[in-house]
Amino acid sequence: MEPGSDDFLPPPECPVFEPSWAEFRDPLGYIAKIRPIAEKSGICKIRPPADWQPPFAVEVDNFRFTPRIQRLNELEAQTRVKLNYLDQIAKFWEIQGSSLKIPNVERRILDLYSLSKIVVEEGGYEAICKDRRWARVAQRLNYPPGKNIGSLLRSHYERIVYPYEMYQSGANLVCNTRPFDNEEKDKEYKPHSIPLRQSVQPSKFNSYGRRAKRLQPDPEPTEEDIEKNPELKKLQIYGAGPKMMGLGLMAKDKTLRKKDKEGPECPPTVVVKEESGGDMKVESASPKTFIESKEELSHSPEPCTKMTMRLRRNHSNAQFIESYVCRMCSRGDEDDKLLLCDGCDDNYHIFCLLPPLPEIPKGVWRCPKCVMAECKRPPEAFGFEQATREYTLQSFGEMADSFKADYFNMPVHMVPTELVEKEFWRLVNSIEEDVTVEYGADIHSKEFGSGFPVCDSKRHLTPEEEEYATSGWNLNVMPVLEQSVLCHINADISGMKVPWLYVGMVFSAFCWHIEDHWSYSINYLHWGEPKTWYGVPSLAAEHLEEVMKKLTPELFDSQPDLLHQLVTLMNPNTLMSHGVPVVRTNQCAGEFVITFPRAYHSGFNQGYNFAEAVNFCTADWLPAGRQCIEHYRRLRRYCVFSHEELICKMAACPEKLDLNLAAAVHKEMFIMVQEERRLRKALLEKGITEAEREAFELLPDDERQCIKCKTTCFLSALACYDCPDGLVCLSHINDLCKCSSSRQYLRYRYTLDELPAMLHKLKVRAESFDTWANKVRVALEVEDGRKRSLEELRALESEARERRFPNSELLQRLKSCLSEAEACVSQALGLVSGQEAGPHRVAGPQMTLAELQAFLDQMNNLPCAMHQIGDVKGILEQVEAYQAEAREALASLPSSPGLLQSLLERGRQLGVEVPEAQQLQRQVEQARWLDEVKRTLAPSARRGTLAVMRGLLVAGASVAPSSAVDKARAELQELLTIAERWEEKAHLCLEARQKHPPATLEAIIHEAENIPVHLPNIQALKEALAKARAWIADVDEIQNGDHYPCLDDLEGLVAVGRDLPVGLEELRQLELQVLTAHSWREKASKTFLKKNSCYTLLEVLCPCADAGSDSTKRSRWMEKELGLYKSDTELLGLSAQDLRDPGSVIVAFKEGEQKEKEGILQLRRTNSAKPSPLASSTTASSATSICVCGQVPAGVGALQCDLCQDWFHGRCVSVPRLLSSPRPSPTSPPLLAWWEWDTKFLCPLCMRSRRPRLETILALLVALQRLPVRLPEGEALQCLTERAISWQGRARQALASEDVTALLGRLAELRQRLQAEPRPEEPPTYPSAPASDPLREGSGKDMPKVQGLLENGDSVTSPEKVAPGEGSGKRDLELLSSLLPQLTGPMLELPEATRAPLEELMLEGDLLEVTLDENHSIWQLLQAGQPPDLERIRTLLELEKAERHGSRARGRALERRRRRKVDRGGEGDDPVREELEPKRVRSSGPEAEEAQEAQEAQEEEELEEEAVAEGPAQPLPSTGSPSTQGSQDGLEPAPEASSGPSAPFSILTPQLHVPCPQQPPQQQS
Repeated sequence: MEPGSDDFLPPPECPVFEPSWAEFRDPLGYIAKIRPIAEKSGICKIRPPADWQPPFAVEVDNFRFTPRIQRLNELEAQTRVKLNYLDQIAKFWEIQGSSLKIPNVERRILDLYSLSKIVVEEGGYEAICKDRRWARVAQRLNYPPGKNIGSLLRSHYERIVYPYEMYQSGANLVCNTRPFDNEEKDKEYKPHSIPLRQSVQPSKFNSYGRRAKRLQPDPEPTEEDIEKNPELKKLQIYGAGPKMMGLGLMAKDKTLRKKDKEGPECPPTVVVKEESGGDMKVESASPKTFIESKEELSHSPEPCTKMTMRLRRNHSNAQFIESYVCRMCSRGDEDDKLLLCDGCDDNYHIFCLLPPLPEIPKGVWRCPKCVMAECKRPPEAFGFEQATREYTLQSFGEMADSFKADYFNMPVHMVPTELVEKEFWRLVNSIEEDVTVEYGADIHSKEFGSGFPVCDSKRHLTPEEEEYATSGWNLNVMPVLEQSVLCHINADISGMKVPWLYVGMVFSAFCWHIEDHWSYSINYLHWGEPKTWYGVPSLAAEHLEEVMKKLTPELFDSQPDLLHQLVTLMNPNTLMSHGVPVVRTNQCAGEFVITFPRAYHSGFNQGYNFAEAVNFCTADWLPAGRQCIEHYRRLRRYCVFSHEELICKMAACPEKLDLNLAAAVHKEMFIMVQEERRLRKALLEKGITEAEREAFELLPDDERQCIKCKTTCFLSALACYDCPDGLVCLSHINDLCKCSSSRQYLRYRYTLDELPAMLHKLKVRAESFDTWANKVRVALEVEDGRKRSLEELRALESEARERRFPNSELLQRLKSCLSEAEACVSQALGLVSGQEAGPHRVAGPQMTLAELQAFLDQMNNLPCAMHQIGDVKGILEQVEAYQAEAREALASLPSSPGLLQSLLERGRQLGVEVPEAQQLQRQVEQARWLDEVKRTLAPSARRGTLAVMRGLLVAGASVAPSSAVDKARAELQELLTIAERWEEKAHLCLEARQKHPPATLEAIIHEAENIPVHLPNIQALKEALAKARAWIADVDEIQNGDHYPCLDDLEGLVAVGRDLPVGLEELRQLELQVLTAHSWREKASKTFLKKNSCYTLLEVLCPCADAGSDSTKRSRWMEKELGLYKSDTELLGLSAQDLRDPGSVIVAFKEGEQKEKEGILQLRRTNSAKPSPLASSTTASSATSICVCGQVPAGVGALQCDLCQDWFHGRCVSVPRLLSSPRPSPTSPPLLAWWEWDTKFLCPLCMRSRRPRLETILALLVALQRLPVRLPEGEALQCLTERAISWQGRARQALASEDVTALLGRLAELRQRLQAEPRPEEPPTYPSAPASDPLREGSGKDMPKVQGLLENGDSVTSPEKVAPGEGSGKRDLELLSSLLPQLTGPMLELPEATRAPLEELMLEGDLLEVTLDENHSIWQLLQAGQPPDLERIRTLLELEKAERHGSRARGRALERRRRRKVDRGGEGDDPVREELEPKRVRSSGPEAEEAQEAQEAQEEEELEEEAVAEGPAQPLPSTGSPSTQGSQDGLEPAPEASSGPSAPFSILTPQLHVPCPQQPPQQQS
């Protein structure tokens, strides 16, 4: 490539082959197949089938290797020559005392080597100057014309190159001027050690290579270093002045380098120093400075120096005197002009030198002879160095990827291969940039493990791995395949028989080379980035060598075998420009590259990858291997193995050789034997007659190598008795030694008689194929007129297999003939055996008549005698006779079906298809089809399905056409069309949304009955109609029964009716009744059940029969809370069927009342015996109270239930509020009527429902009477109402007695007296009930709620109203607390005769889930008859204070929530906004509003819970006393109850519509 042409042009691509699986199974056979094409390129690429993917078998964790170091621009031959030239010229100027600086011309470094070569090619310096051709020199260096560059190049040449060239030419010229002493001129020069050569280096790399070490500044040794280093101390040259390469010494006194530039130059002075022995030395008075730096620098004038010289003295020793004479004039006079060379100690007059020196030079001086010797010293042999670091695959990959990504400044997988290729050759050709990479090459797979699976005992292989371990494409297997020559070499030759591994990085390269012994090579890339290859065919191998020697003769002069060292590249473009054909390819992961014998190849890696390579040799390689040995002999290169030994080893066992290999070995053996005869004859002519046999194969290779040509001897060698250390091959018998021929003797492996015998065996093996082939040819062509038997042909095929003959065309013909004959025999035997089997023969494909005739002809044409031919002829005659008989029967149609069937059976037994048999078959099938149609449509036959009809139509289309067939098909088609129409109509009736009445369906079914086809949809419609009639009958039976139907029965009927595809009028009535019943039940549930109640409505309405068991009652309540307990059907001990009978429900209800009363009495006795939590000291007892929270209530804050007498935490249950106690008027004084305070507490286990007022219940019963449906909850509600009214009557009777009336009057007087007392101060405003209702219809618990709602509602418009209400409630609580010491009691004297009935009534009233005013009246009377319960009152006050504290935070949060709700409501009322909203949004308003309300309700509940969590523990929603629960459910009292408790009993009685049985007498407790 011409200098300056930087663009790399890729060579053409090499052939790429993609074998099929059949071709891929024979590796060496496929390579031999493609060799005629691929060999012309030298290399080729093979892509295996896509699913051939061997696993990577290297143990990655244990794989460690040390790579080689490659400096790219030292790989290329021409670049290396340029760098060597720069080394020599730099050395020359260093000897002259100057540092080489390379000038910059046109912004690029001047190529001094190319300049020198072009000047020589143009005729030399003088001729160019004479003809003024420096512009042409600039043009050849690719500089632009017209810039006077030629003059600049001449100036540089004169200053730098010309003096060196003069020395090289042999002239004794000493340059008297220093070319780099002018600072102005030096500005355009660059030092030789410019950092550009090291500008791109891999990360963490050191600078390797001899040139890099020399170009970097050396450390300066100090005096201490010199004292420690004996070598430096002995040299004694660590003063100023130029140093020889490699000493690394610099002037320590740096101040001497900066002398004044204008200072006068001192004349040279000499100091004579006496030495012991009379020797005198002249020492330099001051050292010379020498500066070498990586940056551009200029030399200042050097200071005065004194040369070291020896002066002659008058001595008598003549030899001493002769040593101080001038080598030029041989005189010793004028001592002050005599110079002493510091290299060889020769003396020269300064005026005798050419040209003469005007004065003594400064510093170290060498004579022209020493300068010439130093500059012409041959360069050291070039080779790769090993890195100092050991890598794993992971660490090497990280380094390689990092280097590539940093170099190209992009991810490694995105760098184009073309860019990497151009950059590689640019770097290789550059003398300025010095890039260093590492390459893990030639790693022994035997030591580190192959990338392919290997069958050995180290580890167990999977079936997949075993398949790849035995594959011929496994590089461990290919060299030792049967067709391979290398399998006959016993030794494991690393790299040839044993694969080598290669771990590459970007730019790592393998240089131009051919394989050892010119063998084949195969390379497989296991994984990683591509590997770029370049190849040259074998025909151009010598041309390539000539071009490289011509272009870089300097390298080959010092290393004649340079191309065998694998260390030299040359640009493919350069080779192609000189006529060398080069191809290229990119080998990707999973691809093979094959190189052919003597094909030069090189390349580089595109990035991090892992490859494996090995050599192999086939039969066609043997001639090339012999030529290679002759080539090695001329080059005196060592052999890897003995070619003669390989040939003889294969010739010793010819029967084991492949036939092609045997023929090739025979040819090689013949040439080798002829050559051996000639050489041994020449030995006899020389007079050497002594000989002895030698088993050369047992000797080490270094003991049987020719001392002249280094070849490895095997057949023979010449040795000497007197010189036992060496031997020579017979081609160099004159180079052994100078001893007499009588002392020399022949060492031979075989005699000349044994070699022809081996050759004959090879010939027999090679020619045995021809003998066999002649026999086969005669047999197949029937040349002698005799057909061979099958046994004879099989014997020939067996012989080919035993002798391992090649898979030739003749062998294929023989195998084909045998397989064809065997197939004919088998088919003939099948025909005969089928006829013999008769009707029992196995059904199978039959042979046609034409095929039978062709089969007989085929048997006759085969070159094989078969006795089955006669049997086949007999069968053919039978078939022909049957054919004539069948034709006669078909001509006389209509024949009887029996005759046709018998003929058909006879034809089937023949085993041959006859055309007439097919016609017979069609006639038989036609008759059968007509019979089947007739049977199907007969009136007496069973109705066929639609599928049967369709099947008959399809079958009719395939029978032979006739008028009868066409008529039957038309009838079938018409019937099928009618049936499908009615079936479709029935399907529409079954699937239609609008159901048809039974009469319509009955008409459809009646009409479809006339069709003689089974119709599934009509049948389904008939079944649906039958079910509808049965359903109507069930409805009539239920509606006309003695009692109203139960809801469950009606729901079941509705569910069945909805599923029927029949329109039923009764269904709508039933659905309305069910809907009404569900509506009533829902209303009743809202009336009775608390929010999120764990009880069902039926449980609440029925008595609690297990009230006596505290544990059972509590556990069931906890299970209900957790949703685990369902007892609807277990109530009152009734089953689901019993609940349908009103009488059973009423009887069970009455029994449950009694059990409930007995149970609660027992529970009260049990709980009363438990220790009180309020006691100061409680004894340990197993029977302790357990709160609903699961903990034992203790200390202040515990409350006792007034009904069951059990204890609970006040914060865990709902408690009554004292501030809800009534007072006569808002201005009344603080209440001291403590017996009227709301202190009654019922636990959640005793108070299971809202306990609505009786008037509300009576309204529900009125609605129930209108329902034509029976509900278990209705019966239970009637029983509960009767029980409540009965109790109310007894309570009123008790309250109306004389004793009780008197007590009530006394209580009224006490209340009036308290009201009449003067007020000490303005009383606070109390929230109280109206004065007109002393017994209060509403619940006191509801009053704080109402108050809170009012306060919150007011705060929407006027927030300032909230504070007074809150402050008033706080003051009321404080006032009540201050009243506690003033409370006294009892206020009444209750005799036991009066108290006992009232307490029993009170107990029964508390069990009722109904609110009655009489209950509250009795409770007040009983309260006044005992002292006030101060502990309970204090507890209630504390709980109410805590609740009010928490309710404020909760109220504020609720207020904010409601304010947002109001704001949203305002927005919703905006007509403009509503008008702007999309229709879709407005249309979905109700659903969205419901969802929004539900979300807001959930948020309010969460805020309430948060507020409770923030403040003290708050009570749950108040259960209160029965008298305060009237309005808790939010229902208004019934109109007839608006008159209050004075409503007469007679008004309530008529509202009970269902009579109850006579109530059993109550037991008095």
